[in-house]
Amino acid sequence: MQATTLVLILAGMATAAFYLGRSRSLAIAGGPAGIRKLHSLPGYYGYYVAMWCLLPALGLILLWVIAEPRVVVALLIKSLPEAQQSLQAGELNLLVNNIHNLAAGDAVSGEIDLVLREAAEKHAEYMQASRSLLATLCVGLAVLGTTVARRRIAPELRARNRVERVISALLIAASSIAILTTIGIVFSVLFEALRFFREVPLSEFLFGLNWSPQTAIRADQVGSSGSFGAVPLFTGTLLITLIAMTVAVPVGLMTAIYLAEYSSNRVRTLAKPLLEILAGIPTVVYGFFAALTVAPAIRRVGESIGIQVASESALAAGLVMGIMIIPLVSSLSDDAIKAVPRAMRDGALGLGSTRSEAVRNVILPAALPGIVGGVLLAVSRAIGETMIVVMAAGLAANLTANPFQAVTTVTVQIVTLLVGDQEFDSAKTLAAFALGLVLFIVTLGLNVIGLHVVRKYREQYE
Repeated sequence: MQATTLVLILAGMATAAFYLGRSRSLAIAGGPAGIRKLHSLPGYYGYYVAMWCLLPALGLILLWVIAEPRVVVALLIKSLPEAQQSLQAGELNLLVNNIHNLAAGDAVSGEIDLVLREAAEKHAEYMQASRSLLATLCVGLAVLGTTVARRRIAPELRARNRVERVISALLIAASSIAILTTIGIVFSVLFEALRFFREVPLSEFLFGLNWSPQTAIRADQVGSSGSFGAVPLFTGTLLITLIAMTVAVPVGLMTAIYLAEYSSNRVRTLAKPLLEILAGIPTVVYGFFAALTVAPAIRRVGESIGIQVASESALAAGLVMGIMIIPLVSSLSDDAIKAVPRAMRDGALGLGSTRSEAVRNVILPAALPGIVGGVLLAVSRAIGETMIVVMAAGLAANLTANPFQAVTTVTVQIVTLLVGDQEFDSAKTLAAFALGLVLFIVTLGLNVIGLHVVRKYREQYE
């Protein structure tokens, strides 16, 4: 039985268990008129029975998914001839992988002999038996849980308290998963970055002016040591981000002010969805637009006034990235402006302020925390963008502040270093984790600054 089918069956059984528990509680109370005899509402008794039906079976599925591959592989190895069982660990893992691929109908490395075919058939039999046993145990466990929970229903049963405790535990588990995932990401990047800094000094990485991570296979080859000065990457990232924010912040903020304070409801209803369509366009489409339209146009304009512009430039990438970020700044700023209490607007206008004075002196300062949060989120979005930079700004790590030259960013280099089959023992590959760590620290710093600004002005205007 497929896992999806099993989950659907369990969902149907849980729904039936809910109605069984609810009807049981109503029968004990003597009908809807007697529910005051019950500690909890009838629905809580239904949820109580449904949880006993569903949660143990789901827990079994989780444990089964974790243990099943190990058990099947152990049984599979035990069924192989002694010659195959005595193989070294790497060769045995390759054989097991071939057996798994053959059973799944995927490509197999090497020739397919009789032993491999028989092992693949056994693998399919083991998996079929495992899924059948899992389905039987889950359905039986669900029926047992439903029966036990239904019999325990009584007027004094605190069903609401038990249901809420389970829901609270599930919410805590979900929050813990998110937190632990974040911690795991941080430590995984940190450990690999520390391995990189054992090979490349931190000072060279942070202050070096030459980025050339290509390392040779032999020590006597040119460039065998590589250059890992990341200053050109930081400069390119800041340059493109600055250009993007120069476009996105004024245009997005003025758009938000117009839509929130000056436009009619008809114009706002039409303009806001059209503006937010920009946020739904894939970044690769923006990259095509930048490479095929914006970059050639900038080059032609530059040549007409005597300025040399590269075919791939930071200006082209920054302009298109700014256009992409406009909806983010506009939408968040609009929400922040709309959240300002109406009394502050009326008070400013009542004291004789014009609408523009009220917006400039009252509404914008009051909405500043939300606006700053939106701008910082837009900055993080610009720093993390990859596709537009790859297609419009290029891969050259040039140390320049000239927006008409080709540059690259941290995220582009991370992707470049990890493309293809790579060994995680070389400084070239480990450099991606060092760049990721720097990117994480910068983003964290932006969030801290944003929280400080929000806290400061929120105390003033609340």
